[in-house]
Amino acid sequence: MNEDAPLFAIAVAAELAEMHPQTLRQYDRLGLVSPSRTAGKSRRYSLRDVMQLREIARLGSEGITLEGIRRILELENVNQQLASRIRELESALADELLNRPGRRVFAAGTAGDVVSLKSGMRAQRRTEIVVWRGLTQ
Repeated sequence: MNEDAPLFAIAVAAELAEMHPQTLRQYDRLGLVSPSRTAGKSRRYSLRDVMQLREIARLGSEGITLEGIRRILELENVNQQLASRIRELESALADELLNRPGRRVFAAGTAGDVVSLKSGMRAQRRTEIVVWRGLTQ
């Protein structure tokens, strides 16, 4: 079952979240949970929305304000998006490494830029010593 599928009417979602339907409407107005809408503009909640409503109730019972809860949920959503993006990039990198073994090697240049090296080559290291003296007054 898809967690993001808009399945539940407000009465069912309220019952699943153990809240009053008016509370769900308030959370929607505040932007804490934004359910999908049907063509007739009625709210449809997904399983993810219901889980988020339960998380709001848990955080509220711990004494966190609605603004604090909104910020926590926002950060959790950003964190989840970033984790998903990392998984996508790791998968793309793994595919690239399988398709082109040994073709690309990179190192960091002196200015922080990316330098491409041939396979088997090592980056040149600078060995000179630099003495720095601060301004004396």
